[in-house]
Amino acid sequence: MNNNIQFKPLFTAALLSSLVLVGCYQNGEPQLAKQSQSVLVDHFETETLLLDLLPKIQRQKSSWITAETAKYDWIDNESLIINFKASENISTVRIEPASPWLLSNLPEHNLAFDVKNLSAHSSHFYLLLENQDGEAQSRSIAIPEGYQGTVYFPLSGKEAETEAGFWGDQPPWQTKDQLMIWRSWRHDNVDVSTIKALTFQTIGLAEDNTIEINNIRIRKNPPRDPNWMTNVLDQYGQNNNNKTALHIDNDAQLAANTQAELTALKDAKPDPTRSRFGGYKAGPKLEATGYFRTQKYQGKWWMVDPDGYLYFSHGPANVRMANLSTLTGIDFKDDKVRYRSPDELTPEDSMGVVHVSDETRQTRYLSSDIRRNLFAWLPEYNEPLAKHYSYRRWALKGAMDHGETFNFYRANLERKYGENFMDSWYDVTLQRMKNWGFTSFGNWVDPNFYEKKQVPYFANGWIIGDFKTLSGKVNHWGLMPDVFDPVFAERARATIEEIAKNINNSPWCAGIFIDNEKSWGEREGSIEARYGIILDALSKNSLESPAKQAFTKHLKQKYQSISALNSSWNSTFASWKSFAKNAVVEQHTAAYVADLSKMLELLGEQYFIVVHNTLEDVLPNHLYMGARMANWGMPDEIIKASTAYSDVLSFNIYEDSMQDDYWQFLEEVDLPVTIGEFHIGTASDSGMFNPGIVHASDQKDRARKYTAYMQSVLSKPYMVGAHWFQYVDEPITGRALDGENANIGFVNVTDTPYPELIKAVKEVTGKMYQQRLAK
Repeated sequence: MNNNIQFKPLFTAALLSSLVLVGCYQNGEPQLAKQSQSVLVDHFETETLLLDLLPKIQRQKSSWITAETAKYDWIDNESLIINFKASENISTVRIEPASPWLLSNLPEHNLAFDVKNLSAHSSHFYLLLENQDGEAQSRSIAIPEGYQGTVYFPLSGKEAETEAGFWGDQPPWQTKDQLMIWRSWRHDNVDVSTIKALTFQTIGLAEDNTIEINNIRIRKNPPRDPNWMTNVLDQYGQNNNNKTALHIDNDAQLAANTQAELTALKDAKPDPTRSRFGGYKAGPKLEATGYFRTQKYQGKWWMVDPDGYLYFSHGPANVRMANLSTLTGIDFKDDKVRYRSPDELTPEDSMGVVHVSDETRQTRYLSSDIRRNLFAWLPEYNEPLAKHYSYRRWALKGAMDHGETFNFYRANLERKYGENFMDSWYDVTLQRMKNWGFTSFGNWVDPNFYEKKQVPYFANGWIIGDFKTLSGKVNHWGLMPDVFDPVFAERARATIEEIAKNINNSPWCAGIFIDNEKSWGEREGSIEARYGIILDALSKNSLESPAKQAFTKHLKQKYQSISALNSSWNSTFASWKSFAKNAVVEQHTAAYVADLSKMLELLGEQYFIVVHNTLEDVLPNHLYMGARMANWGMPDEIIKASTAYSDVLSFNIYEDSMQDDYWQFLEEVDLPVTIGEFHIGTASDSGMFNPGIVHASDQKDRARKYTAYMQSVLSKPYMVGAHWFQYVDEPITGRALDGENANIGFVNVTDTPYPELIKAVKEVTGKMYQQRLAK
């Protein structure tokens, strides 16, 4: 054991790819400096072609290209024009050659193509590489209006294979070519040494997009950059190699910007049309019950605040210190630091600072070179800012399974506000919320805001514990609880009782979210993708699976005899006893699929019965906001089950807009709906490597797309809220849970607001009530 590892706080500013003038504040708003991009060396100025994926002789061959949900054409047998349709939720063009492209015998390489944006706005599109097993790697990019150039991404070599523990990669070479962002996980180990097909696609467009693609090729990687993935972050957690317009150079500049914003916030006048809860005082006054409720008024669903005013919930989610830390590459051999009690009610990524004892720190060791080399500076343990170290006992994905973390955002708050930085942060955040026109905090807000009684909030809880689980084909955030297990109900009650203690029956609690993006299965796709958790339950022995017991009981009641079930399923079970041991079948008859669908609905009903009834018993005055279903995991069966037990339905919708056609079914459901999460980000001028799920081409375009998204929400008669994820940018080097590292905050790592986005927010919130009340 070596405890003599050197941890020196190094800082080396390497300005490799941009030269800027420092931004400053004027009238409380950050003023953007003029930014001059200057690539010193372009490693692709001379490129080595290895393989033309779409040679001229093969172009226009209809057998290679399919486009059921988009349109395409050729220009002079050279360029492929793709028109992506906003009328389709997913609009695709697929290129599949007669024989797969074999890349395994090539030198280390990258995929590149030339592209023009022919749209009147930025164009965000994806490229999926599918192998012969039907698995896919996914990349995406947003190109600005008028863009013409080359986009690329590495497919092999160190630049493609390095697991640094974050989602969007640092550009591996200096070049004017634009890097497509990795949208898959290296953890998935999708082999693309043989490519069966390329699919260009868009998701949830607000408007039609048109791009022109040419010269799809495999080219040789340039020599490796020895500085790649080293000294990525400076002492403020900013990009050490790319100064943006909001870059902070020193503590004096940070202090000056802080004081200017505080003065502007102090001088700002409150909106006289808002009630104390953020409702619309200039509108009608309905029945006041002392708590938030819902009501349909003049054909539109609304929340109603405790004083009886119409209320639309809009604001940021994840306003807290948890999940803003990043792994440092250091771990400890002392296992006590990794102990997790089965009685815990707070999941790993929702915990605050986890203190590590001096005794445990004596067992430190270097767990990940790649992680440690990312930092140009970290504090010594005996320095004041060392209080912002923490520990992650478990990570979902990334370069480390667990390890030490550091929170640069929290450290910057101490630099800004001094010893009582958290008290100042609570105060400034509340002032911003009101000044920006937001009416609520979304999910995952620091409970210390509860007692402030200034901005309504949504409380939340996770049902975690040692209950039985079910596995789908893909388990995005973990296994699905076996909701028929009595332990699940016990843990649900423990969670909800803890929420009740925290909110103390407060009228400022607008509603309660339980869980998030559960692995219900996909809405469309294969039987395994849609009903994986049910297939897993059926494969289990009833003696070990409460879900299998419940489904067996249901099927016995329906079919009465095993022969009747065999006839319907085309199966050969000898008896119900053998069915109880393992009910896997190879053939999928229509009746079998219908039964899978019903069992998924029963599973959903049991989940919502447990949660709803417990909330009704423990917190009868507060709205149940539903299950926060992701648009990749919202089977119709679960939506149907949720409608009978939720006061408000909730969906996390990461698209350009709420498309009218795709979400039309919610008008038929006729229940109030809120968006639990959405966001737009960019990697072009934020200093970040990852734009997030929905991309913009720059900060100006980010503001435009936010406005367009909100307009699509406000126009829907069933919408009662939309919550942006999240308040603060994720760490550039990836959050400790899973490596997400996106520009998705209203403020960056130095707690500096993005001026273009905040301006757009004020414009939207300043007229959202008038807009929704207009007939």
